[in-house]
Amino acid sequence: MSPTLLTALATLAAYLIGSLSFAVLVSRSMGLADPRSYGSGNPGATNVLRSGSKKAAIATLLLDAAKGWLPVFLVRVFGPAHGLDDTAVALAGLAAFLGHLYPVFFRFQGGKGVATALGVLLGIAPLLGLATLVTWLIVAMFFRYSSLAALVCAVFAPFYMALGGGIAWPGSTAVTGAVMVMALLLVWRHRLNIKRLMAGEESRLGRKKG
Repeated sequence: MSPTLLTALATLAAYLIGSLSFAVLVSRSMGLADPRSYGSGNPGATNVLRSGSKKAAIATLLLDAAKGWLPVFLVRVFGPAHGLDDTAVALAGLAAFLGHLYPVFFRFQGGKGVATALGVLLGIAPLLGLATLVTWLIVAMFFRYSSLAALVCAVFAPFYMALGGGIAWPGSTAVTGAVMVMALLLVWRHRLNIKRLMAGEESRLGRKKG
């Protein structure tokens, strides 16, 4: 099988894995309300936390991150033996992220992609993902806004990628481009949060809403 066909298949598989909306699936399995029916209506870990179930929120967070990490990790580790390069890694990561945003299994109505993007970064390079995670934690702890922490990470992740490329982790134009696209999409998906932050109406972490 040619590398081009393998890249296409890996990209499709990554998108399908990303399309698994674990916020909905975990909530259903635990007998909770559909996260699209309360709070922000976003099928993500932060909104699941508003249900009052920390276990469900943690499970959603870990699974959403895992579905971003797994395709990238597999392509990065096993792909070179089959002729797959950094372009395949970049496409797999971007496809998994887009699957979360626009899941084919859930009428293309997905979440904002923060946890999945983090998983992709961890798959690209563990240190890159760790640096981004620490950034999120610092901002979230000080300001108590999940959306603000996500926006800061969206700005810093491409910067980290470019700064550490070839030093802390392999440098790659294709992968850096994919990270930049994810960052722009994250900002776009948080556009309503930006408006609420500016108006002082954004919900803080740990506060139930709806």
